[in-house]
Amino acid sequence: MMRALWSAASGMRAQQTNVDSISNNLANVNTVGYKTEKPEFKTLLYQTLQTRTTTANGAQKPISAQVGLGTRVASITSQFIQGPLYDVDSMSALGIEGNGLFAVSGLNGDVYYTRNGDFVWSEGPQGLTLCTAEGYEVLDSNGNQIVLPEGVPAERVVFSSRGAVAYTDAEGNYVEMNQSVGLWQFNNDAGLEKISGTYYVETAASGAPLNEATTQGLRLSSVRQGYLEGSNVQVADEMVNLIIAQRAYELNSKAITTSDTMLEQANNLKR
Repeated sequence: MMRALWSAASGMRAQQTNVDSISNNLANVNTVGYKTEKPEFKTLLYQTLQTRTTTANGAQKPISAQVGLGTRVASITSQFIQGPLYDVDSMSALGIEGNGLFAVSGLNGDVYYTRNGDFVWSEGPQGLTLCTAEGYEVLDSNGNQIVLPEGVPAERVVFSSRGAVAYTDAEGNYVEMNQSVGLWQFNNDAGLEKISGTYYVETAASGAPLNEATTQGLRLSSVRQGYLEGSNVQVADEMVNLIIAQRAYELNSKAITTSDTMLEQANNLKR
């Protein structure tokens, strides 16, 4: 009965984390570039009640008797499924169709990766620089900043479907900048480490970033100027998951109550 108490308590803790994750998904239903997070669970150690051999003469049973000791959260995995694209008024906004991620120069020179293409042109030491809302510089396919030539207004910048940057001059001529917005892929997107906002950093589990401009065999992504990728959270699915998590929490609570009642009845046997 004591095993039941602790096993049920571990289930309640796990389901609380599950509800926390679902709540975070629902809270970010309108966050640009957000990816749904799904908790994964694993069983705890098993305790052997009877071995395969239980008789004095060593006769073998086909199976042993083991009982589990509960559950715990194994991981919370981001689901990198394509989110919907919707058009916005900003021509510096970029949406991705495919598996690519943008790269930005983060704090202390670290490179962050994101699906949030809500970029702006910011005045920097070298001129108008493509940045995120937090001020991180967007990197091109060579890992360099994207800076407009002096005198080129931001509203004349054009991005191709492959991320190539160009602009139209005063005479209406199309001038290429010989730069492309960097798009990167990973062998294991779920292995990326989540940091603040919708930014990720590479880890040993994710593998090294693969540059779409130079890596052969990748399915190339497309860039859509004037569009943003919305959150891929499915509200209906999350509400169903919330109901399931709530019921599982209630069942574990009921198991604790039942175990407590059984212990109470055992204690009352002496009376």
